[in-house]
Amino acid sequence: MCTKGHLSEDVIFLLLQHLNWNPKIIATLSCVCKWFDDLVKRVLWKEFCRTRAPKMMRDLQSSGSHSVDGNWSALGKLLIYCSGCKKDGLFNKIYIPGHFAYRTRFSRTSGKSFLLPNCRSDVLYVSDPCEHLDQGEEGDVGFFRGVFKSFATSKVRKMLIRRGAKFHPTEFCPYCKGKLWSMLQAKMIPQSASCRLGAYEDCIESFRYLIVDYLFGSECKMGSG
Repeated sequence: MCTKGHLSEDVIFLLLQHLNWNPKIIATLSCVCKWFDDLVKRVLWKEFCRTRAPKMMRDLQSSGSHSVDGNWSALGKLLIYCSGCKKDGLFNKIYIPGHFAYRTRFSRTSGKSFLLPNCRSDVLYVSDPCEHLDQGEEGDVGFFRGVFKSFATSKVRKMLIRRGAKFHPTEFCPYCKGKLWSMLQAKMIPQSASCRLGAYEDCIESFRYLIVDYLFGSECKMGSG
């Protein structure tokens, strides 16, 4: 850990604030040294998230700051990056490269469409679909990204455990590297998800990515209408 020769944290904070918390600059700073990496994880990604999604961040933290602290870099990436998918991965033979999504809206109301009726008291924010059109035999494919509030105490988590859902043996969350549950295997994809996506029921797959028991990302495969 290098501790000498740096500008003060306050100066760096004001500089990034002036640059509107540019994520490319934040990511570049984290590569400079361990001191910058610590500052980026502890402060800069946090302010980036608060600036890009202020209402959602206030809601996620309303149950206690511990619900998000320590995961700001993963959440920041979730806000702006579609991870795509690789061949022979979660979606069999489909390959879609990861890419940045500069304008993504997250909706608490839309999140209810991805929850079973008896789990709709949980709070799930889901992004607008990131559409990848004309994927050959697979048709159109859409990805959603999402985050739960207080997942550790959610009804979804309790139901996953009660149903004996298994973690995927080889795949991990592209945002936090946490373990992954398949909602299809747990039979927890509601009919409302099919209606909202305009997809056939057997063309939907949903995964839940665990981020230290509190944050959760999700993706759904969308078949052609």
